Amino acid sequence: MTAARAASAAPTAAAAPVAPAANEPRTARASHTGSGPGAAAAAAPEEQHTGCGPRRRLRAGLVGLGVMGRNHARILSALDGVEFVGVVDPAGAPHTGGPLPPGVPVLREVADLLALGVDYAVVACPTALHEEVGLQLAAHDVCALLEKPLAHTPEAARRLVHAFEERGLVAGVGHVERFNPALQQLRTRLEAGELGDLFQVVTRRQGPFPHRIADVGVVKDLATHDIDLTSWITGQGYASLSARTVSKSGREHEDMVAVVGSLTGGTMVSHLVNWLSPLKERFTAVTGERGCFVADTLTADLTFHANGAVATEWEALRAFRGVAEGDAVRYAFPKREPLLVEHERFRDAVREGTGEGSGIVTARDGLRTVEVSAAVLQSAREAGRVRGGAPPAGGDAAGPLDPLVVASPVGTATAAPDPGGPAPHDAAVHDPVVLHDPTIPHDPTAPINAEHTA
Repeated sequence: MTAARAASAAPTAAAAPVAPAANEPRTARASHTGSGPGAAAAAAPEEQHTGCGPRRRLRAGLVGLGVMGRNHARILSALDGVEFVGVVDPAGAPHTGGPLPPGVPVLREVADLLALGVDYAVVACPTALHEEVGLQLAAHDVCALLEKPLAHTPEAARRLVHAFEERGLVAGVGHVERFNPALQQLRTRLEAGELGDLFQVVTRRQGPFPHRIADVGVVKDLATHDIDLTSWITGQGYASLSARTVSKSGREHEDMVAVVGSLTGGTMVSHLVNWLSPLKERFTAVTGERGCFVADTLTADLTFHANGAVATEWEALRAFRGVAEGDAVRYAFPKREPLLVEHERFRDAVREGTGEGSGIVTARDGLRTVEVSAAVLQSAREAGRVRGGAPPAGGDAAGPLDPLVVASPVGTATAAPDPGGPAPHDAAVHDPVVLHDPTIPHDPTAPINAEHTA
């Protein structure tokens, strides 16, 4: 479908009283004073200093109508202050599983969506296409909310970060767990110091096999949630980790992963993730010097188990439950749909023209998660230990990125060498594998240094 045909296929968009012109490509040297279509900004110069401005509805599009894409379409259809103008999906309207709002066309190409003029787009296509679609949107001055993970490789994620940052565009990543009310409450309470010193974060995420996911394994599809939320609620990056994966479904990618490691503040972490279980579980426990918080993100419940001073005098029971226990409290708080909150935050960030301080998951946050997930897979492949990673800056504004490197296994016994076999592993003769792109600067004074360990 040509751009002209795409425009004619959307009479409601064409009849809008203030419809921006088609998004034109911009160069990195072009002046940029806000987000959204250049033509729209030119038509409303009084709004340029605050991004797309508060005086008109933002025009939003969607790329991808799979399961998650249909959820995004549902939110965009009713999102206050946003006009849902078009969807891109090569499979067309029958793929939606239900009608879209009247007047919202289903287009074949991203170029057809750009021809309608959009301020931002939600990217919910397969992960391997995120880079291609994201770069196309950035080149046309369009902000983007990309589903997690940000990209299929760290290199692709860095290119996306660079493309949006150099144009001053807002880019977010759909790590929707951050907007779960239980985790929002948990982070607030941890920031207030209610748990004291943090000892350990444990997450379990499992459920039935997702036949719709074919392009990535459980690490990139599910474990990225736990990687992101762990850094976010603690304010710490990953310092080191070890991982193991298995594949039982006969597909190319892993089905289960177990990760143990430590954060930059010394907190211990453990993640168990699989998609082969009939039991669906979304569990996060944070243990500290004053007790333990347990968040269930399926029910959005948060419970606090306090360390107590009430001695257990029943000898047999004490053997199973410990010597003392405290009160358990389940908190009451408002519970709104996380995906709706995510969209509201991103809409407001686009209006303001910046993702910093907006509460969205920034592209740089998403890049860190992609790097850690790549390190998990690398550790599993090499039976090694991965070191490195800077903590996120406040969960919003991301600071410089440090390299993640793979080191030799730690704490393994060394067998006597086989005279007829391969030479024994010698960590000293192997260069570290650095997952870092020099186009995105890192802090040379960062405390974690790339090195091998015996």
